[in-house]
Amino acid sequence: MGLPLLLPLLLLSLCDPKIVHGNAEVKVLMEMKSALDPDNQFLSSWTSEGKPCNGDFEGVACNEHGKVANISLQGKGLSGRVPSAIAGLKCLSGLYLHYNSLTGEIPREIANLTELSDLYLNVNNLSGSIPAEIGNMGSLQVLQLCYNQLSGSIPTQLGLLKKLNVLALQCNRLTGAIPATLGDSTQLMRLDLSFNKLFGSIPMKLANIPQLQILDVQNNTLSGNVPPELKRLDAGFKYGNNSDLCGVGFSSLRACSSADSLNPHRPEPYRPDATGLPKGIPQSANVNPLECHEPHCPKPSNSSSSTIAVVVGVVILVVGGAVSGIFAFSWYRRRKQKIGSTTEVSDSRLSTDQQQTKDVYRKSASPLISLEYSNGWDPLSDGRCGVGFSQEVSQSFRFNLEEVESATQYFSDVNLLGKSNFGATYKGILRDGSVVAVKSINKTSCKSEEAEFLKGLKVLTLLMHENLVGLRGFCCSRGRGECFLVYDFVMNGSLSQYLDVKDGSDKVLGWATRVSIIKGIAKGITFLHSNKANKPSIVHQNISAEKVLIDHHFKPRLSDSGLHKLLADDAIFSALKASAAMGYLAPEYTTVGRFTDKSDVYAFGVIIFQVLSGKRRTTLPMRLLAESGKLEGFIDEKLRGEFSEPEATKLAWIASTCTNESPSQRPTMETVVHELG
Repeated sequence: MGLPLLLPLLLLSLCDPKIVHGNAEVKVLMEMKSALDPDNQFLSSWTSEGKPCNGDFEGVACNEHGKVANISLQGKGLSGRVPSAIAGLKCLSGLYLHYNSLTGEIPREIANLTELSDLYLNVNNLSGSIPAEIGNMGSLQVLQLCYNQLSGSIPTQLGLLKKLNVLALQCNRLTGAIPATLGDSTQLMRLDLSFNKLFGSIPMKLANIPQLQILDVQNNTLSGNVPPELKRLDAGFKYGNNSDLCGVGFSSLRACSSADSLNPHRPEPYRPDATGLPKGIPQSANVNPLECHEPHCPKPSNSSSSTIAVVVGVVILVVGGAVSGIFAFSWYRRRKQKIGSTTEVSDSRLSTDQQQTKDVYRKSASPLISLEYSNGWDPLSDGRCGVGFSQEVSQSFRFNLEEVESATQYFSDVNLLGKSNFGATYKGILRDGSVVAVKSINKTSCKSEEAEFLKGLKVLTLLMHENLVGLRGFCCSRGRGECFLVYDFVMNGSLSQYLDVKDGSDKVLGWATRVSIIKGIAKGITFLHSNKANKPSIVHQNISAEKVLIDHHFKPRLSDSGLHKLLADDAIFSALKASAAMGYLAPEYTTVGRFTDKSDVYAFGVIIFQVLSGKRRTTLPMRLLAESGKLEGFIDEKLRGEFSEPEATKLAWIASTCTNESPSQRPTMETVVHELG
């Protein structure tokens, strides 16, 4: 076959909107339905008459060209198998089939999905070996195959995945050595091989992966000297229950002896100076065949025909790759994976963070899709980081739109947490498995001046405190006309959900918890008002029980801090209506029309009344009782008298002084924290 005939075949691997027709995709989807849900219990919405891009197929989303780009069927109770027919969805970029009961093997045809970036097959009952062909999926960034019954060795070909960020193979039945070729996946940030039957040593190549943050090899039968370079991972390196491992500088490892390095029967997955293969070396080991001198080693062919074939093959691949690359780059500049028909520009993908600490999130930058307003405003494009918004800070907090879309399942209503007058908030799961809240802001609600918008974003990146909801990053979309703020997800909801609850409910807060919540809120507001930690003093402006979120330790975390720095005046004003209706708005605002730190103090006083009474609305008689020190009829009856009377009296007095009509008579938050002790 000549080169002119080969090039069109190479181009066919690209997701060209003209290649896969809609009716062909429907046929593929129906084959998938038959395989995934043979009893038609869960995918009844998938019919041959339906249109995948019109919402007719549950869990299916399309790109801007009207091609299936995302299939999200996690946790649906599917009990079938993964069909080979899925290879027909050439434009698929995300496949989420985890948390089901799928059986059988992973089809090798899945490797034909060359656009796939996220493959989630974890928590099923899949068996067989991991197809080596997966190594050909050059776009793959996340490969989740954990919690199955996969056996055999880890294919050395997985090292060909140059964009791979996450490889999760834990809790399977994998055997053999850890392939040193995995070290060639230089973008790996999380590698989890724990709870398998792997043996041999830990390849030095893994220790040298520059982006690696987590390496988990617990509960295997590994042996030999642990590369000392892995000490840089600190707690991110997990190696427990491998009794034959040894090394220096690791708290629970014994020191190595000469026997550890001279044992001829211990397989070495990586031997850069090897002169031969030790007996019984696993197939998964990475050894240079040119250095093999044993009788069973394959002999290189010296035939001229082999040489010519190799040369021709290289020429074809280089030329074809160049043409394909030009075509792909031109097409990819226009491409965006999303529901609907927006025209988003996406030049690169996010390298997902694996640690949940703020420092790690700051290290793992990702390109931003710039926001472009109708007047030409492009506040976040590279090279335009003026007004002191340094390139370092800008890059470190940037998220890519496709990561945000993937995390929220394309902003699915299933993940919708709430709506406001200027946007919506969605629950999302990042590729490292961490849960986030994604707050969208319509461009019409943003400040119109570029400098002001950038200043606002910079302020948000500085607001890091244990009693504030932490900002992971942000992303702006020209096509969607929205900015997205990615925050830590706070699992126990808002404080308002613990007010006006029924007696006997599990949401009735104990006294110690109430006091702790009040103190935590006070500390968070005090941090905002201070000008320490290289940040300016910030007035929250919209403190309420809805804005106080409760984490899994029942620690309060104030949300939307500094958000007004991004919003236009009309968006801020409309948000105040609800605040005023609930009594959080300080009385002086109606006369002076501006906020001060004493405005936040007033709102904080109202929250104290709410926490003590267990009620959303605080009445004048209630406040008069608190001021007079009469706790009966004021303290929440659902406490059944189980509270500290001196402590309650003190808190009621603080609430009264914080809600004084005169701002000058209110204490500062620093004074309040001191009083609370």
